[in-house]
Amino acid sequence: MTSASPQPAADPSCPDPSRSVPASTPVTAPKDAAPPRGLSGAVWGALGIVYVVWGSTYLAIRVVVETMPPFLSGAMRFVAAGLVLAVLIAVRQGPAALRVSSRELGSAVLVGLLLLVGGNGMVVLAEQSVPSGLAALMVASVPLWVVVLRRVLGHRTPAATLGGVLVGLLGLVVLSAPGLTGEVRPLGLVALLVGSLLWACGSVLAGRLPMPANPLTASVYEMLAGGVGALVLALVRHEPQGFDPAAVSGASWAGLAYLVVFGSLIAFSAYAWLLQRAPLPLVATYAYVNPVVAVLLGWMVLSEALTWPIAVGGGVVVAGVCLVVRTER
Repeated sequence: MTSASPQPAADPSCPDPSRSVPASTPVTAPKDAAPPRGLSGAVWGALGIVYVVWGSTYLAIRVVVETMPPFLSGAMRFVAAGLVLAVLIAVRQGPAALRVSSRELGSAVLVGLLLLVGGNGMVVLAEQSVPSGLAALMVASVPLWVVVLRRVLGHRTPAATLGGVLVGLLGLVVLSAPGLTGEVRPLGLVALLVGSLLWACGSVLAGRLPMPANPLTASVYEMLAGGVGALVLALVRHEPQGFDPAAVSGASWAGLAYLVVFGSLIAFSAYAWLLQRAPLPLVATYAYVNPVVAVLLGWMVLSEALTWPIAVGGGVVVAGVCLVVRTER
């Protein structure tokens, strides 16, 4: 939500929409078809970025929200990343590369709001009270919700895929144990579930809407929309009134810079590019790699406890997602 996440969003962020290609392109061949052979090194490189960088964004978000308001930090992150990416595109490809039709702009704005305000925003809000590793494991359920949404939209789903969804949902029940016992705030877990569902909605709709053909251009408008949307929520919550830049720790500023450069500019753009260039079931594998990275980093850097519900429930969720991805592929 994007972990992206992703675009990511955490980076918030997904599997196989019924017509392939999300956050970046309008019409291409369906990705439900068999994946092409001989995937390029660029695809594997982009996958590596999404695997590692988005997994680390949960840690960065946790550090940022220690001394910075959640939605205000999201607004700064996505507006800054969107503007920088727009300048880079204009310099390297010319201003014409940023031109899109009104329908494409509307689609990119909608997808950006769902992925970055809904998906990533709920993660940032939740991590005020939920450990980063647990947040990543909850968000790993995104591929399960994509399958559910596609089923609702009439897509035929193999029995093995539905079995993977049920296994993953059982893991979510186990992961909810810390909320039932009072170890974490239940509202934080609810926010993560809502964010996962919204990220899944954005991913599915992105495959059905007329998106900008250039995935980086799509990322620009998605991130700017996400930044403006987060700012609106920050104003509603009166976050700017109590915000004192001098009171923000150096670690939080460093975490925000990391999220702008690596989480958004690099990883979210890599995710948007992959959604256009690679089979979506392959792209969806980030969902069971990110949590492993996030849990390990949270344990190593922030000394987050690795309790039995997190270990068992996380393992079950990852197993369910793995089954779904393998079956869909």
